[in-house]
This record gives sequence, C-alpha cells and structure tokens, in this order.
Amino acid sequence: MQSKMFDHCLYFNTTALARVVEREWTQAFKPFGVTPPQAFLLRLVLAQPGMSQHELATKLTISRPTATRLIDGLETLGLLERREAEHDARHWSVYPTAKGRALHDALTIASGAVTKRIQQHVGKENFLETVGKVRAVCSALK
Repeated sequence: MQSKMFDHCLYFNTTALARVVEREWTQAFKPFGVTPPQAFLLRLVLAQPGMSQHELATKLTISRPTATRLIDGLETLGLLERREAEHDARHWSVYPTAKGRALHDALTIASGAVTKRIQQHVGKENFLETVGKVRAVCSALK
C-alpha cells in the first residue's frame, strides 16, 4: 500500500533514481579516485579550460560553494589549478593540469560505458526520452 503512496511524487521518484544512478557513476569513476560530481566538473573544465567558478557552478547547476569544494578537491589531487583571470585580478579561472588532461580519454570512455550500460537496462529510446523529460522539467522549474 505504501509504495503507491509515492507513485506520482516527483521528488520521491527522482531522488530514488538519483541514488541508483549515483551508484553506477561512483563505480565508474572510482578507479580515477574522484567522485561523480568531481568527474563531471573535471570533464567540463577539460572541455572548456579557463572557466570561472561561477560559470562552472551555473553549467553544473550547483551552488558556488559546492563548486569551490569540488575544485578544491580536484586541486588537491593535482587535476586542476586556479589561475588569476586575465580580465580581472579579483577572479580566478580554472584549468586542467597535465595530470588532469591525461585522464580526459579515460573519463570519456568510463562515462560512455555507464551510459551504454544504463541504456541496455532501460532501452536506448526510453533512456533518451527520460533524460529529455527530466531536463525539460528541470528547466521549467528554474
């Protein structure tokens, strides 16, 4: 009886999905010594070096303090570095280090493998449709 109680609850169902998906991504990025949020931030910096912490937070839809903590952790691991922004000495830009750049292909392969595995479980069409709908709901609620 209780399971039906949350059948139409967006919070309950998206949070339950997030926990299941988090386990998949945690296993994928464990060999690199990074968490899924760290890996996604690193991948974004690898794709667009020189972004500010504010830009990274916005693109990842996380708070600036969360972005700061992720960058701090990746900096401690020697994967990212902060540099004074060229346009404003009060701001910092984030760049991958050589060690971070060396992970680029492996992180991309690991991400692709997780995506493929999930698609095999739920079907590619269902996967793509679900991701699209979740993104649309997220955008509408911003």
